[in-house]
Amino acid sequence: MQAFGVKPLHIAATLGSLIMALTIVVIRLRATKKPTSAKKIILPPIAMSTGFLMFLYPPTRIPVSWGIIAFLAGAVFFSYPLIRTSHFHVVGGDIYLKRSKAFIFILLGLLVLRLGLHTYVEEHISIPQTGGVFFILAFGMILPWRVTMYLQYRRLLKRIKTESHHAD
Repeated sequence: MQAFGVKPLHIAATLGSLIMALTIVVIRLRATKKPTSAKKIILPPIAMSTGFLMFLYPPTRIPVSWGIIAFLAGAVFFSYPLIRTSHFHVVGGDIYLKRSKAFIFILLGLLVLRLGLHTYVEEHISIPQTGGVFFILAFGMILPWRVTMYLQYRRLLKRIKTESHHAD
């Protein structure tokens, strides 16, 4: 028998995940219309890292091994499609994120997979712990993706500077 309030909490978490995914799609589509910068690439994982404060709340705490497995799952399986669909191009000396039609479908596919896994995991551990595990999984997905984007950006920036230096 479920405790009072568990079902509404599950529904709220699912809706929150859906809203966040749709927000990311909108932000990503808008980002392709403006030049990018190192700051725009690096800030999301830095800002997201504040979420680790949730583990100060005892019900969210999980064994370290669970955290390592969740991080590695995000880094190995979930970040790869994002890395493969994130590319830059140069327009008028500015670096832009190239729009990828596959990115939206990959992100929505990852959301569906995540929600399915979330429902399964939630049957075995508490809702706050499930939130902690999936936060670490998401961080494991975002960190390698953004590090790879940053390295691509720096390489492209260096190439632009070299080409402009040779043009002078």
